[in-house]
Amino acid sequence: MNNTLIKLENISFTYSSENNHVLRTLSLEVHEGNITAILGPNGIGKTTLLHLLLGWIKADSGSICLGGKDQEEYSRREMGRLIGLVPQDEHITFEYSLLEYVLLGRAPHLHSLESPGKKDYEAAITALKKVGLENLADRPVTHLSCGEKQLVLVARSLAQEPRILLLDEPMSNLDLANKIRLIEVLRSLKKEGVTILFTSHEPEIAAAISNYLVLMGNGNNIEHGPTDKILSSESLSRIYGIKVKVADYEGKKIIIWH
Repeated sequence: MNNTLIKLENISFTYSSENNHVLRTLSLEVHEGNITAILGPNGIGKTTLLHLLLGWIKADSGSICLGGKDQEEYSRREMGRLIGLVPQDEHITFEYSLLEYVLLGRAPHLHSLESPGKKDYEAAITALKKVGLENLADRPVTHLSCGEKQLVLVARSLAQEPRILLLDEPMSNLDLANKIRLIEVLRSLKKEGVTILFTSHEPEIAAAISNYLVLMGNGNNIEHGPTDKILSSESLSRIYGIKVKVADYEGKKIIIWH
């Protein structure tokens, strides 16, 4: 049985400007090397959950353990080596080349004012190869398409070499070919032992690559468990508030909504 790498116990969180809990007494365990998908409608707290894991915001109550150690015990550098984030989007104003931008992911491995070395460049180039952008290494990031930019964000996090990779709506700007590329990247990372959590609006993506599924609905209605048990017509209809059917086609789950 896989080791528990992430453990949340009775996590509750409310933004100071709101009265309703975004999360209420959430308990969850994520096993090392698994891919966990987080599904739910907009504004339900999916991104908030990722930010809690990163330590960017603090829970009102409850505890978060990472690798058997309380989150509060990690330094910022240690957290940077442990967890990487691929955000939904990032506004880039400087004319970084792709290689320069991906090298930013090496920051947790460098001391203050230390310049990247051979190992850092090798990690950055390997990350660009994984997402299929090595031929664009010298192109300015600001000259990329939305889909290419999303893949560069992935590459920057891969260069970080984290044990845990968080992705917030990673497929949102990708065409079909690049979605397939990213799915292959995530599958290869799983084989390497990286633990992956991603948010999504696409149940089909969750069905295709996740081992574990977290469904977040209104009223702090949260279900979680193995994907093949949790992903059902009833559960999706309940959290999205519309009629959804999960069907099997040639060994794969397809989602039909009305």
